[in-house]
Amino acid sequence: MSGDPLSNPPILIADQVTRRFGGLVAVSKVDFTIPEGSIVSLIGPNGAGKTTFFNVLLGVIDPSDGAVEFKGRRMIARPERLGYESLVWLLPALLVGLLTFALTEAGVLEGRFLALAGLLVLMLLIGSLLLSIIRPVWYQKQLVRLGIFRSARPNDMVEAGVGRTFQNIRLFKNMTAVENILVGQHVKLKGNLVDALFNTRRAQAEEERAERRAEDLLALVGLSGKGNEIARNLPYGDQRRLEIARALASDPKLLLLDEPAAGMNPKETMNLVSLISKLRSDLGLTILLIEHDMKVVMGISDRVTVLDHGEKISEGTPDEVRRDPRVIEAYLGAPAV
Repeated sequence: MSGDPLSNPPILIADQVTRRFGGLVAVSKVDFTIPEGSIVSLIGPNGAGKTTFFNVLLGVIDPSDGAVEFKGRRMIARPERLGYESLVWLLPALLVGLLTFALTEAGVLEGRFLALAGLLVLMLLIGSLLLSIIRPVWYQKQLVRLGIFRSARPNDMVEAGVGRTFQNIRLFKNMTAVENILVGQHVKLKGNLVDALFNTRRAQAEEERAERRAEDLLALVGLSGKGNEIARNLPYGDQRRLEIARALASDPKLLLLDEPAAGMNPKETMNLVSLISKLRSDLGLTILLIEHDMKVVMGISDRVTVLDHGEKISEGTPDEVRRDPRVIEAYLGAPAV
């Protein structure tokens, strides 16, 4: 990657994203890119559509129009031909069933062979159901080839490499700090049901690695020695840091922070800015920030995008955005005539 993060290839591209709620257009035809290795901020007055747009990027809600690509792969768009997916599930079992019926009528299959064919049909139906639930990558690729597209859900985005924090802290408050981070690592664990039931050596080794990783992440965010603290007992600023550590546990390539400085005092905010810079420099993360604290936004962002009434009204460097008359009007109102 080059010295200027904004010249790097995009890790995420939002193309003409629109979201309607009935007659209300919350987000209107927004184009948005995040260059790899950059820190990009999304700002705007209350009600500008930031959270709605954020939730579309994360797969919480589907867009009404437009699409979102992550690392060159279309992840989010309006679903297409979902009704055909049920035919894909049934087709193998249906073909085997028809073949069994034809062979039975011809007198080729009888007795235990007929029973085995029936068992095969049942297993195919169960297998198709499990595929529809687990949805491995190869299965989704085959659906795309058939023109069937299901927009990514938040768990899909996490598996693809997107982590997030929340505007209102959503820790598991009765769990320890380490346990919260262990939950964040779940998507990366490889153990299966057998490992869990019999506590195999693989399960034990994986658990030890996960606990070491949790301690490392606590140290990274400045919470060393607080792993056994119950989350609800941590100071507010530490809870914010713990939520970032939990998001990092899934090893994201893109980290989305939703108002991380909300409720922080000036010292905590300054420490947060240092942490965000460290995440980019030390881990190579790309970061998207929604934030109302303009000192944070202007002091750390490579690029700032401004929404107002669901539309993008400005985009550029912090200095360019700060001087844009449309931004000044959106925040302060039009000057008196």
